[in-house]
Amino acid sequence: MAEEQQSQIHDRDISTEMRESFMDYAMSIIVSRALPDVRDGLKPVHRRILYAMSELGMSPDKPYKKSARIVGEVIGKYHPHGDSAVYESMVRMAQDFSLRYMMIDGHGNFGSIDGDFAAAMRYTEARLSKIAMEMLRDINKDTIDFVPNYDGEEHEPAVLPARIPNLLVNGVSGIAVGMATNIPPHNLTEVIEGVQALIKNPDITPIELMEYIKGPDFPTAGFVMGREGIRQAYTTGRGSVTMRARVNIEDNAGKARIVVYELPYMVNKARLVEKIAELVREKKIEGITDLRDESDRNGMRVVIELRRDVNPNVVLNNLYKQTQLQTNFGINMLAIVNKEPRVLNLKDCLYYYLQHQVEVIRRRTEFDLKKAEARAHILEGLRIALDHLDEVIALIRSSRTAEEAREGLISRFALSYDQAQAILDMRLQRLTGLEREKIEAEYEELQNKIAEYKAILADEQLVLQIISDELNEVREKFGDERRTEITLSDDEILDEDLIPREDVIISITHGGYVKRLPVTTYRSQKRGGKGILGMGTKESDFVEHLFVSNTHHYLLFFTDKGKVYRLKAYEIPDLSRTAKGTPIINLIQIEQGETVNAVIPVEAFEPDKYLFFATKEGVVKKTPLDDYANIRKVGLIAINLREEDSLIGVRLTDGNQEIIMGTSQGMSIRFQEQDVRSMGRAATGVKGIQTDEGDYVIGMDVVVPENEVLIVTAKGYGKRTPISEYRIQTRGGKGIKTLNVTEKNGTVVALKVVQNDEDLMIMTSSGTMIRTSMDGINTMGRNTVGVKLIHIREDDSVATVTRVARSEEEDEESESTEESGESTPPQAEE
Repeated sequence: MAEEQQSQIHDRDISTEMRESFMDYAMSIIVSRALPDVRDGLKPVHRRILYAMSELGMSPDKPYKKSARIVGEVIGKYHPHGDSAVYESMVRMAQDFSLRYMMIDGHGNFGSIDGDFAAAMRYTEARLSKIAMEMLRDINKDTIDFVPNYDGEEHEPAVLPARIPNLLVNGVSGIAVGMATNIPPHNLTEVIEGVQALIKNPDITPIELMEYIKGPDFPTAGFVMGREGIRQAYTTGRGSVTMRARVNIEDNAGKARIVVYELPYMVNKARLVEKIAELVREKKIEGITDLRDESDRNGMRVVIELRRDVNPNVVLNNLYKQTQLQTNFGINMLAIVNKEPRVLNLKDCLYYYLQHQVEVIRRRTEFDLKKAEARAHILEGLRIALDHLDEVIALIRSSRTAEEAREGLISRFALSYDQAQAILDMRLQRLTGLEREKIEAEYEELQNKIAEYKAILADEQLVLQIISDELNEVREKFGDERRTEITLSDDEILDEDLIPREDVIISITHGGYVKRLPVTTYRSQKRGGKGILGMGTKESDFVEHLFVSNTHHYLLFFTDKGKVYRLKAYEIPDLSRTAKGTPIINLIQIEQGETVNAVIPVEAFEPDKYLFFATKEGVVKKTPLDDYANIRKVGLIAINLREEDSLIGVRLTDGNQEIIMGTSQGMSIRFQEQDVRSMGRAATGVKGIQTDEGDYVIGMDVVVPENEVLIVTAKGYGKRTPISEYRIQTRGGKGIKTLNVTEKNGTVVALKVVQNDEDLMIMTSSGTMIRTSMDGINTMGRNTVGVKLIHIREDDSVATVTRVARSEEEDEESESTEESGESTPPQAEE
């Protein structure tokens, strides 16, 4: 016996044993506890909680059940750890400030953003949320593998079907042995759009996916400062983003106050308030006189009162620097892929999720196919029995036992065991004519389903289409607007002193793409030329705004909804001539459905300057320029529009000029700006021109003495007319004719006041551009058709017309061209 025991003892180096044992332990922690699976984005404890609640029937339409019942079920069957670990995980899944989309619908005290603990599990109740049901959908259709639980008596899912891309949508954080994961939450709508883009283009890059997935979207909203950290995380799997609270500086009886409305993700509000108070006591931050937390059920509101003599921006910057009003989120996109931990970029996360969904759809289809074929097999037996009803009844009546009857049916009609048993189990009511029709209809329907299932299994594109359709359903049910705003970081805002002062061309497309170019990009061409490609646009897009500015000027963006936004010209990306530009929504926070249709370059907000507005319905308004000196990032109301009206033009004036307006049907009016009194920023305005039904205002400009009025039509015709031919009238009338509109020249698209020493730039809807000298366009009377300025294809039309100041070199080139006689003016077309 001693010899036998001695033979079971083996010498082993202790360092080798320690290393291998520790690695086994480490891998167990990594795979089975701390890191999420890339397919469903869940750690084992979260997966077990959701599955246990599903097995308990705790769906959103059922009553709440005690949290202790859930914790006991999870511990007893699936998760052999402490109850506090399970309950704390469950609580976090029910907190709207922890998860972007809550998986558990909690009832009771589940903690707060102030760091308050949840009530004991014997007091709180819970059930699955509606979106959690999408994680569990089709779990009983053999869509995923089940594995034995810790004691082998039960089975649990190795992964959930996860009909939402949960790894990115809710994010996850966890610390394993020697590694950690920290994936931020994202917007469901954006992530689904990213998956859709990957389905359409499997070769899409992480940078291209950022057009759909803008960045993290935290449940506590706030700001993400800069895109460089996001770009690094999405391309390499690791990066860091700066989060900042949403703060407003408000005036309170002559004193400033700082009000905090939203906090960075996972910041404890109570501790933040304590930290600010501590800094004030230690005199590390001066100027704060009072600190109050006025948060209630309607939202967060932390008020910081300031002394009258302090600069609120200086105090705010100190708060950003010394408190968690600004903090960093270190992104580490680590997840389990094929039972191994891997750092993933943005495309990897979506790719592995999509592969999981392909498997889920295939397995579900195979399950449905087997079920349909099994039922069709039974129905085939019933049809045989109904076709030989008398013989079947006689055979059953003559049999002594059920086994004998079953064997007789099998041998006589070549039936299977299941078919024969189904015939024996058939109730007498199935022998009626109506029941027979139901059997035939069910059989036909099953044949159609079987054919459909086989087609799906034979075509991967059909599988991907099903995934796409089901993701669209999820987006329609649970998709929402982005909460976290992504803005420029302080590091990304360039020093103005390092930026040269130079003229640039700013272009904005109908689809909302903006860019800037050097003004010398376009060479001057003779009138009637074919032009050069000025901007790469999509088929449905075209350039709407094109103007010259200086890099250091402010750009005021006015939208059709009557709002105004502000940027410096150098903040517009400098791109190539054929690039389509940067989406303007990445630069200014315009709302959905809002389009920019007027842009004013402003060097300074002078009090004796005015902005003159005109709307599509002919309404005009004049407002002092300095009313728009303080424009928030979210924009400002510039004009209060009437229903169904929209803003079409804005001009900078001195308050004592003359205004000319034109309509699409060739009518115009000239009146004194003083006819319109100065109004407040939110005023509606007064009538400038009376339009007939079907007509609308297309342009408005400031009259300059001795200059001319340029008219351009949709089909490329145009002319100049002396301003003297437009007599001054009283505002609000119908005006006089400025162009004879015909089928040949098309409706009027532009009216501008011009002079000889400048160029004209015309761009068509397809993106073709021509730059031509203004003095090459004929001067003609008001009631004329005009001359051809640019050759237009039948499927194209003029979209944008703008004036461009000519440089001295171009003036000399133009003069030498005229002396050589290269160009002759065309005859006017009446």
